[in-house]
Amino acid sequence: MFQRRLSTSLMAAMVVLVAACSSGATPTPSTGGGAPASTTPGASTDAGSSQAAGGGELVIWADDKRAAALKPLAAKFATDNGVTVKVEAISQDIIPKFKTATQAGTAPDIVVWAHDVIGDFVRNSAIDPVQLADTSAFDPLAIKGMTFNGQLYGIPYSVENIALFRNTDLVPDAPATIEDLVAAGKQLVSDGKAKEIMSLQVGQKGDAYHIYPLWVSGGGAFFAQTATGDPDPANVAVDSEGSLAAGAKLVALGEKGDKALKRSIDDKNAISLFFNKQSPFLISGPWAVADIKKAGIKYDISPIPGFAGGQKAGPFIGVNGFYIASKGKNKTLAQEFATNYLTTLEVQAALYAAEPRRPALTAAVDQVKATDPDIPKFQAASEGGVILPAIPEMGQVWGPFGVAEAALVGGADPKATLEAAAKAIRDGIAKQ
Repeated sequence: MFQRRLSTSLMAAMVVLVAACSSGATPTPSTGGGAPASTTPGASTDAGSSQAAGGGELVIWADDKRAAALKPLAAKFATDNGVTVKVEAISQDIIPKFKTATQAGTAPDIVVWAHDVIGDFVRNSAIDPVQLADTSAFDPLAIKGMTFNGQLYGIPYSVENIALFRNTDLVPDAPATIEDLVAAGKQLVSDGKAKEIMSLQVGQKGDAYHIYPLWVSGGGAFFAQTATGDPDPANVAVDSEGSLAAGAKLVALGEKGDKALKRSIDDKNAISLFFNKQSPFLISGPWAVADIKKAGIKYDISPIPGFAGGQKAGPFIGVNGFYIASKGKNKTLAQEFATNYLTTLEVQAALYAAEPRRPALTAAVDQVKATDPDIPKFQAASEGGVILPAIPEMGQVWGPFGVAEAALVGGADPKATLEAAAKAIRDGIAKQ
């Protein structure tokens, strides 16, 4: 089911995708928007020829970068099946627009996004389960990310997580602990070889996603766990004893301590500080690779080091996938496209070529890692990590915790700061 002969037209599509990738386009995290593609924002691109009699029409929504990657693949499916496939590039606010379209009865047939929206989609009856009988060809983490309440709700195509980049001209060996990292960074700053100890985006509003590995290594948590190991939204743990200890460690790393964490480092300059040789270390994801390579920096990737004597600094693991809209007009065709086309080695490898992140299909990983040594390194850095929670309650964590993180980095009192954040999170959950 998962392996088909590579047709001439699909090979051509892959060549187009590889050429686009080599042009210097920069991958971006799933939680953010990509650089504008040539497709007009919000415009519909008809990837198929004229609709065959009785064939049907498939409408797919994706952001600019994913839409550009999907067009040649959708054209191949349209030609082979005698249907019309329209790929619509939604540049901004794709999730609220999709929910609004669902309520209005104007939803597309398929929407593409990261897995952390699944809980919200299910709560709003916006997507249907995917009818995939055999998931064994996929990375189990990818399937776990696409699963909610025991149901598979999406076809995964990539898995991603953050890791530690280091400039190997400045730091030949990976640090074993965050304390070792800070010591090495301090020495390089003292020697005038760097301006910052490390680059981890914080900003004025914080960044819970990027700080999570250090937060959990220090003993922190967002939620307590249920008996099955899942996050328990009824038990917010941001002000637990372990979290207070983690908060104190962030203060020690911050502006009134080691100055390794700074609010002046944010999503706008974190990566550039590294590729401009101002910081020897960067904590980021695969979306940083293109800029680093373009700058000619000698780098290596390794797991994010945790605190000495602390827990493993496992990152959040994100999964990107395709979802079938519950209010789509052609759900049968959407299921066919999702389960019998998106699951093929050729398609998954082509999506990787357009945006190099670890494929969800195991055979695709085996294929691409032969020419991309970063893929197994990011995979190794995911060990000890957890799937980013897809529960709707997680949406109440990002803002309050981010504000608390930024305050801690600035030197605020951990107890008062985290108790206020926990209260805001509990209040937000109660209002949902």
